Amino acid sequence: MLSFECDYAEGAHKKVLQRLIETNLEQLPGYGSDKYCQSAAEKIRRACDCPRANVQFLMGGTQTNAIIIAALLKSYEGVVSAASGHVNVHEAGAIEYTGHKVLELPQHEGKLLPEKLSAYLQNFFADENYEHMVFPGMVYLSHPTEYGTLYTKAELEAISLICHQYGIPLYLDGARLGYGLMSRQTDITLPDIARLCDVFYIGGTKVGALCGEAVIFPRANAPHHFLTIVKQHGALLAKGRLLGVQFDALFTDDLYFSISRHAIDMAELLKTAFHEKGYSFYLDSPTNQQFIILDNTQMERLKKKVSFSFWEKLDEAHTVARFATSWATTEESVRRLAKLL
Repeated sequence: MLSFECDYAEGAHKKVLQRLIETNLEQLPGYGSDKYCQSAAEKIRRACDCPRANVQFLMGGTQTNAIIIAALLKSYEGVVSAASGHVNVHEAGAIEYTGHKVLELPQHEGKLLPEKLSAYLQNFFADENYEHMVFPGMVYLSHPTEYGTLYTKAELEAISLICHQYGIPLYLDGARLGYGLMSRQTDITLPDIARLCDVFYIGGTKVGALCGEAVIFPRANAPHHFLTIVKQHGALLAKGRLLGVQFDALFTDDLYFSISRHAIDMAELLKTAFHEKGYSFYLDSPTNQQFIILDNTQMERLKKKVSFSFWEKLDEAHTVARFATSWATTEESVRRLAKLL
């Protein structure tokens, strides 16, 4: 059975596992105060070109989104997101569970467009009844988006400017950030993201780690007592070393970036295979997630030998399916899929 279902089906990169084994019997302080968390944080600061950044390691993406949003919003505020945004669709109401509403705006290929955001904020404060409404307290983006698409530098700069004009923070979900940064079509770098966002995270779970996300407040702008807030949410790992060792390995010798580039190379091979076999694409994704239109009968036949993700119904006879590559996808797997097609 071939698997293109997601980018977190495998465990961890062998160099990450090796470092976990090598450091396993060291006796280290807890809660992220160990030398590996400190080393990883310093390496991340250098990679982001933000020497004053606060870096906090958390376990998973939904946990990270819920904690950051809850920590930054006042009780009467919500978070603005594209309608297709992960916090709005695929997190089981985790944000609302913290007491904050997700304020959805129309999306274009997964993206929140600057002009839509600007118009929404203008109209909100022009409404004489806005005191009776949920205030837009921050803006949420994911890069790549749920559809594998990317913001351009110009789009990110425009959204950042709008947020600063209204005095609200810009938060970027980087669960698949490595795959966005290594895309052949991107013009955004990690220092660009650090410069333009008020908080973001670098995803490890989907990019070579067993688990873990690195939260970055690039200008030493973390909320007061953020560690305590993390603990209140039950997310402060006693053996913080587990996350520090992994990110220390991922940010040694550019491992994070090289394995992300491999996933993009495999995605390009995948795209070529589908194109050559005459399949239609739902949209043009420049990252590791590819969205293919399948005839329902064809899809059922393919399911017997390949695992992939249902994405959405296109019409009565066709379905949009997602095929994802990862840091661990092999060229042999892609070529076997091409033969099946």
